[in-house]
Amino acid sequence: MSKEPNTLVSVETPATDGAVVGAQTEKASAGAQTDSSLFPTYARYPLTLVKGQGSWLWDDQGKRYLDFMSGIAVTNLGHAPQAVAERLKKQIDELWHVSNLFHIPGQERAAALLTANSSADAVFFCNSGAEANEAAIKLARRYHQKVKQTGRYEIITFTQSFHGRTLATLTATGQDKVKEGFLPLPAGFKSVPLHDQAALEAAISENTAAIMLEMVQAEGGMYPVEPAFVDVITKLCDEHGLLLIIDEVQTGMGRTGKLFSFEHYGIEPDIFTLAKGLGSGFSVGAMLGKGYLREAFTAGSHGSTFGGTPLAMAAVQATIETIIDDKLPERAAELGEYLFQSLQKQLGEIPFVKDIRGKGLMVGIECAEPVAKLVLAGQKKGILFITAGPNVIRLLPNLYVTKDEIDQAVALVTEVIQEHIA
Repeated sequence: MSKEPNTLVSVETPATDGAVVGAQTEKASAGAQTDSSLFPTYARYPLTLVKGQGSWLWDDQGKRYLDFMSGIAVTNLGHAPQAVAERLKKQIDELWHVSNLFHIPGQERAAALLTANSSADAVFFCNSGAEANEAAIKLARRYHQKVKQTGRYEIITFTQSFHGRTLATLTATGQDKVKEGFLPLPAGFKSVPLHDQAALEAAISENTAAIMLEMVQAEGGMYPVEPAFVDVITKLCDEHGLLLIIDEVQTGMGRTGKLFSFEHYGIEPDIFTLAKGLGSGFSVGAMLGKGYLREAFTAGSHGSTFGGTPLAMAAVQATIETIIDDKLPERAAELGEYLFQSLQKQLGEIPFVKDIRGKGLMVGIECAEPVAKLVLAGQKKGILFITAGPNVIRLLPNLYVTKDEIDQAVALVTEVIQEHIA
């Protein structure tokens, strides 16, 4: 479509309420390849999902799917949770946005809930996991440079980690595939192999400001960090005056069987980050830190236009209260063990399955070859799951998932694997 300069053009868009069917759907799919106004940054699955409730999703053809990916660990309360919906509906009739130049009571309430239920003392709200990790990196540097007067700036991360898509956070990420085509990358980051104490010790220098860690490397293959290595990290941080940053973007908000995954290890990070499950699908992130870091983030040192809007805070407050009131971390621990044992029973003797690992309702099934085709096969059978690296099936059900739904999921995943290797 050609447009005259300064001419506004209106277009018709396909219905999104299930009305797009038959030839119209085929046309829409074809158009997505040639006429879409979107950048092709996503390799999308051939599905258009239009409705969700609890553990279930429906596509525009009316087919139902058992959702074991939760929007990649986002919809921890299931789809369209009533408590969050009611809070959002109330807020949407009152106030959407005012700017952080004014006091926003919802921020104070949400931050108080987070600090009362964690080892943190202060919270900065933003819009995503990448922004939360970016804020953590900035806070670590500014603390050393402006408060401690050391000039330190380097952040040590780990191979196969994933911390986001901004220039700083993709540089922090320990996977080269996300960095291709974005040179030059920002200075000040080193990545070392997970569980390699010698490499970690060698990476520490007079410029090191912090060590940044995921307690479960989700994108890197669903690898939980070994407790002994966590002890090494905390000891090195103490010895060298380094800040410990824990990336809880995917592991936080009850998913691993604790409200925050670092609680499994008995540690208190200086900084940790949240996003995904924090708003039940509403876009929001948070960076939390110890009280002594407040003087590093003074007025004007960092900010976000949309961080902590009244709408986002309504979603966050309702989400946190629901997780705490319904004891969902404990439920995730119990149901996660049930899922793990069920998978072991059905898949443990199949040579194609090399390992089953994870924490809580965050489980990976490592296979002998790439599993992309198995994801598509699962969709045809009515179950949604994703990969965690090329050879790992990643299962991320919501925290209200039932044993019956787990049984259905395990049966379907087993069918997919058995048919693939037959």
